[in-house]
Amino acid sequence: MECFIENLESCDFTAGNFLFFLPFLIMWITFCIYMSVIQIVAIWHVFTKAGKPGWACLIPVYDYLVGLKIIGKPWWWIILLFIPFVNFIFLIWGLNLLAKSFGKGVDFTIGLILLPWIFFPILGFGKSEYKGPAGK
Repeated sequence: MECFIENLESCDFTAGNFLFFLPFLIMWITFCIYMSVIQIVAIWHVFTKAGKPGWACLIPVYDYLVGLKIIGKPWWWIILLFIPFVNFIFLIWGLNLLAKSFGKGVDFTIGLILLPWIFFPILGFGKSEYKGPAGK
């Protein structure tokens, strides 16, 4: 294990010193893939409930544009998501509007911010219905 402290050039990777970490690495990668698939399917259902195409969650910038249509904000809000520190404010505001669009309150917004891997599946697979942009 001296390879972590010393120079990596002196490490003998063929000795099997790092095989101890391999099961943990495999478990971690499997867990991350599993959670990503759950998130994608949940967001797909959120888009479908809102009357938008579910496949839109798979395209990187288009998913934000569709999300902005769901919460009733203009397309140029996507530019604000590229500005450091401003993006946090508008992301939280957007998640609040998303929760309101499905008839949820501020407590659900806090859940979407802190535990999205739990609250997006609740939003997508639960009984909540889309009530229009920002619940109007």
